[in-house]
Amino acid sequence: MTDPVLVEVTRGGIVESRHAGAYAVVGPGGEVLASAGDIDRPVFPRSAIKALQCLPAVEAGVVDAYGMSQEEIALACASHNGEPDHIRVARSGLAKAGLSEQAFECGAHWPFPGEVSRAMAAAGEQAEQVHNNCSGKHAFMLAFAKRLGVDPTGYVKRDHPVQQAIERLIGDICDYDLTHTPCGIDGCSVPTWAIPLRNIALGFQRFGSGEGLSDSRAEACRQIIAAVCAHPFMVAGTRRFCTDLMTAVPRAFVKTGAEGVFCATIAHAGIGIALKCDDGAGRAAEALLASVMSTLECWTPDERACLQGMSDVVVKNWNGIETGHVSAVGI
Repeated sequence: MTDPVLVEVTRGGIVESRHAGAYAVVGPGGEVLASAGDIDRPVFPRSAIKALQCLPAVEAGVVDAYGMSQEEIALACASHNGEPDHIRVARSGLAKAGLSEQAFECGAHWPFPGEVSRAMAAAGEQAEQVHNNCSGKHAFMLAFAKRLGVDPTGYVKRDHPVQQAIERLIGDICDYDLTHTPCGIDGCSVPTWAIPLRNIALGFQRFGSGEGLSDSRAEACRQIIAAVCAHPFMVAGTRRFCTDLMTAVPRAFVKTGAEGVFCATIAHAGIGIALKCDDGAGRAAEALLASVMSTLECWTPDERACLQGMSDVVVKNWNGIETGHVSAVGI
C-alpha cells in the first residue's frame, strides 16, 4: 500500500514539501487504537528503541551491582548531543563498572552542537568514542557484559551474549521473531532489527504499562521511565525535540531514531506509539509524533496545548523572519 501524506511544509502560502508515513497507537490488551499507512511493513527502528536495548542490563541487576545513578540510566537511552554533562555521565557509568573508554566499540564523532566541537578543537582536543551520541548505551552494554561474566570484546556483534540477550528481549516484548527478520548494522555498530510499527508500538505499550511482563521486567521498565522523567536532558540535550517535549510534558516518554522513526510510551494510560516518515525526515517525524499524541484522551489541557504547539512548527530563516510551517495533516 502507499502510505498517506501526514506532514506538510509550507512557504509563501503554498505547500513546498509533503512527507508520507505510517503510525500505530496501541493500547491496553494490544488493541490498535489508531493507525495510518502500512503498520505491518518491517522497518528499522534504529535508536528509537534504546530503552529496550538497555532493559536487559537493568533487569539483570546492573544498576544495583554498580551503583548506577538515574542520570546514567537515562543516558543509556540517549542519542545525546555530546555536551559536557553527557560526557561526564558516560564516563561515570563506565568507571563504576570498572571499565575503560578503550573498551568502547561505537566509533568516535564530534559532539553535535557546533559550539561544543569548536571549543574542543580550540583547546586542542580530539573527538573520542565517549563523544559518540550512543556512548551511554554502550557503557551499559559493557557493564552488562561484565555482569554476565563474559568477555566484553566484540559486544557489538550479533552473536555476542549481550546482543543475544537484547535480541531475545526485544522479540519477546514486541511479540515478533527477530531470528527471521532482516538485521542491519546501526550507526554505532550494534545490530538493528526490522520490526513492523504495529509490533514496536506493542512493545512500548508493554514497556510503559508492564502488561504481560514478569515482575522483574516490569520493575526494570519503571526504573528506566523514572530515570528519563527525572533527567530528560540526558536523552538528547540542548535544543533537541526529545528533551524539549519530555520537559514540557513529563508524563510522556519519547525517543527518536534515525531515518524518521519515533517511539513513545504514555505509561499512565498504557499506550505505546511507533511511527516512521517514509523519506526519513526528522522534523516531519517530530511534528507527526506531537500531533498523534495530542489527539489522545489522556492529557491535561496544558499538556495537550504543548503537544499541539509542537505539531505545527514555525520555520524561520537566519534573520528570524517567519518563512513557513511544518505541520501534521489529517491526523
